[in-house]
Amino acid sequence: MIDKRWIHHPEFTPDEQRIVEELAESLKVTPALASLLVRRGILNFEQSRNFFRPDLSQIHDPFLMKDMDLAVERLTKAISNGEKILIYGDYDVDGTTSVALFYGFLKKIYANLDYYIPDRYEEGYGVSWQSIDWAEQNGFSLIVTLDCGIKSLDKVELAATKGIDFIICDHHRPGNILPAAAAVLDPKREDCPYPYKELTGCGVGFKLLQAFCIQHDIDLESLYQYLDLLVVSIASDIVPITGENRILAYYGLKRLNDSPRTGIKALIQVAGITGTLDITNVVFGLGPRINAAGRIKHAKEAVALLLSEIDEEAQEFAMEINKHNSERRNFDTSITEQALFMIESDSWSATAKSTVLFKEDWHKGVIGIVASRCIEKYHRPTIILTQSHGKAAGSARSVPGFDVYEAIEECADLLEQYGGHTFAAGLTMPLQNLEAFKSRFNEIVSSRILPDQLVPMINIDMLLHLEEISPKFYNILRQMGPFGPGNMTPMFESTYVTLAGKPSLMKEKHIKFDVKQGSSQVYTAVGFGMAHFYPDISMGRPFSICYCLEENNFRDKKTLQLSLKDIKLH
Repeated sequence: MIDKRWIHHPEFTPDEQRIVEELAESLKVTPALASLLVRRGILNFEQSRNFFRPDLSQIHDPFLMKDMDLAVERLTKAISNGEKILIYGDYDVDGTTSVALFYGFLKKIYANLDYYIPDRYEEGYGVSWQSIDWAEQNGFSLIVTLDCGIKSLDKVELAATKGIDFIICDHHRPGNILPAAAAVLDPKREDCPYPYKELTGCGVGFKLLQAFCIQHDIDLESLYQYLDLLVVSIASDIVPITGENRILAYYGLKRLNDSPRTGIKALIQVAGITGTLDITNVVFGLGPRINAAGRIKHAKEAVALLLSEIDEEAQEFAMEINKHNSERRNFDTSITEQALFMIESDSWSATAKSTVLFKEDWHKGVIGIVASRCIEKYHRPTIILTQSHGKAAGSARSVPGFDVYEAIEECADLLEQYGGHTFAAGLTMPLQNLEAFKSRFNEIVSSRILPDQLVPMINIDMLLHLEEISPKFYNILRQMGPFGPGNMTPMFESTYVTLAGKPSLMKEKHIKFDVKQGSSQVYTAVGFGMAHFYPDISMGRPFSICYCLEENNFRDKKTLQLSLKDIKLH
């Protein structure tokens, strides 16, 4: 079990402390809550109001995005001329929600369109050669890509010779040359002045439709009905929930909880999710199921579910996708076991600064998940590869602070294809380049990664005495959501706490105990996967805990409890 680093914020400067006090006074909140806001860059009453009361009027003008005017113009021309439009999305959650949102909205006002999702195994990531042929054979003259296309220079070039234009909506990092499309929408373009850079692919597609609505005086409320799809992409793609994403996620969750579309409602039911949905529910409950369609069979099933408007049909799709998810979990478990065994049984792998593993019969649909599982045990950049069409194809995942995309980019001469962003990427190479790639990738990682980045860390927002916790404190805390990257659930540390009763084990993996600090109220603490702490804390000595606050609802009785993330013994 790797020891975790507890990272504390530096002490407030006198000026910052003054801001905390002023904010506590103006908002009538405790200094602890004001401190949390200041740590998030909320420094005055006006910023606090915008933070606690996000409003869709605060989202950016879509025409600030480079090429947006060209994209709206080309889309408008296609509709005016009755052209066949193909909506093209990647096979993951971001891609499938993008297609469901864009196609679902446009279909209400224009009939001559269809959608296309590439087969993960036959066509691979991004715009495929097969899709260009299919579009030509079926008379399409405009393709709108969502969550892909920024590196499809050769495919866009070929399509142009067949009389097919592209509008590219992507959020991945572009290469040095952009595709020669009718419009390229990507906030990460170096020449794009758009003020928010962290939209998902679905978010970029949403901005195009927002611009289209503005241009044609279409009521934006008709577009906002699709925010439940957008929040699923924001949560599942693990993008920062800050700025514009936070506003869109806030209203997306509202719609998801108040009036989810038929397909998502069916998925919530089969996933067994009860209570209020938050970002975590979406990430672990809905996202994997939507993803499973493309991993196990074909992602078109996921789009069909998300577009479904008939309860019985949606229920059937949801059951089928849930079955795929169970299969995915079985693959995931067995391949993770094999991968961890390969690391542990090889002396070089056990001490390397990176992990690169290849096995020809691993299921391509779960290798990204396996990479993440390996990082949970060996905290270092990880690439898991399998054989696909005679090549080594795989997924990379990283650790906080290390740019795995850049490291892969430096091995570009050994690769046939690669793409992604800082913490996740995909790549394909000839089998004969595997050993050279493994060696060079590890050299690059070893020369750049800092020792601290190889140790998992917990960012602690503040020291909190258990006496400071109250229902009012928690109620204000909850309003600081939606929580996610960039606005994480506040993490607290309480020192020298003591047991208030005997701890218990749950399923031999998890620990549960009552705890107090001095004369504070007693709180129940639960630590999942933390049974190894049982012998030490049972000895009765004081210890420190880091935790998030949560509400436990048992038999209609709500109580506050501590969700443990780590324990340090004194």
